[in-house]
Amino acid sequence: MTKQAVREEKEVLLEARKNLGLTQQQVANKAMIVLRLYQKFEGGERKLTSSVFYTASKILQALELDVTAFARGEYCAVETNDAVKGGSL
Repeated sequence: MTKQAVREEKEVLLEARKNLGLTQQQVANKAMIVLRLYQKFEGGERKLTSSVFYTASKILQALELDVTAFARGEYCAVETNDAVKGGSL
């Protein structure tokens, strides 16, 4: 039973922010949200996938990430369990 690595949303946000050389405050400003809200997303306390679409899309735009690609799951890996894939538990 092997598992693939899981890439969480918070890791995607952190990596994108650092690649752009932005602070959390700068991302929050670009996304027009309060700093604490952005910190909750980057810290994993809140998920973009379960947030209001407007808020999620503003954060993704601020980090120069494609909203459509995010919605398709292209930024986050999905954990798979080979044993489950094969039909056994």
